[in-house]
Amino acid sequence: MKRTKDYYRGCMIGGAVGDALGCPVEFMSFNEIKQKYGDDGITDLVIGANGKAKITDDTQMSIFTADGLLRADTRFCSKGLCSASNIVYNSYLRWLYTIGEVEKEKVQGLLDGWLMEVKELYAVRSPGITCLSALKSGKKGTIEKPINNSKGCGGVMRAAPVGLFCTKESAFRLGCDIAALTHGHPSGYLAAGVLAHIITLIVDGLEIEEAVLDALEVMSDYNGHEECSLKIQEALELVKSDISPQEAVKKLGEGWVGDEAIAISLYCALKSKDDFKNALKMAVNHDGDSDSTGAITGNILGAYLGIGGIPNRWVENVELSDVLIRLADDLLTGFQETEEWRARYPG
Repeated sequence: MKRTKDYYRGCMIGGAVGDALGCPVEFMSFNEIKQKYGDDGITDLVIGANGKAKITDDTQMSIFTADGLLRADTRFCSKGLCSASNIVYNSYLRWLYTIGEVEKEKVQGLLDGWLMEVKELYAVRSPGITCLSALKSGKKGTIEKPINNSKGCGGVMRAAPVGLFCTKESAFRLGCDIAALTHGHPSGYLAAGVLAHIITLIVDGLEIEEAVLDALEVMSDYNGHEECSLKIQEALELVKSDISPQEAVKKLGEGWVGDEAIAISLYCALKSKDDFKNALKMAVNHDGDSDSTGAITGNILGAYLGIGGIPNRWVENVELSDVLIRLADDLLTGFQETEEWRARYPG
């Protein structure tokens, strides 16, 4: 079992580290990355003027996913029922507010809890167009009534906290439901279900590949799973091959869509499962969505290796590390019957 602070913190911090490592090269081709950072590509965090490595909307939305889940826990323990995806949706509206995309009057009753006091969250970090348009529409997408036909990776890149929060019986479906709030194509929300399911099985003590195979079996019961299933199976085959990691990632795609992002991340995590730094280097040095594939790979290997498996200077230098550690610890303990908890996560 890995349901301890070490592994929960590893998952949350690992995702942020991968996000921050990929952030400077997100919109660059691999050739451009090599021209700027050398033949090995980017290999270390880029420290900004504030002394920290900058995270993107991937980590911001993961933070607000965790916030929503913990508020849902408060609601359920207090009232006996709740819709976790609806409460997470409200947390995403808080995220919209922090990046200046919604007027205060429209979210007036939602601006409570401790995250609203974290000034570093009030920063625009290349938010995804699909997430913005879906959340600003005033509608909540569901699997049964999709809000659009997007299969972008904006659903999966924020799903890791679901795996820390849930049991194996509920993680896949809730991961899908939360992603479907903004992404209506099966490959957009099923990839999120896969990540959530894998994370919860890893902290239950399974090996990564065992968790992946179990997730594939669960996903096979969902309509429209074929594209995502085939891409993940391709990743598993490439792990066993002798082709270079750069070529393998290129075969899997660029990671802008959900099925490619989860496949690339799983390939990198499995190819270098005992070396966090090497896996992250593979995950971000390619032509595509480097911060998202870095974040997802970091979530997976952080949960697998624990925070002790992440270079200490990366843990110390990534933005919002204290916030991420607090959320990780709260996801581990769950609801506490205290005034302090209810103030942090009002239900």
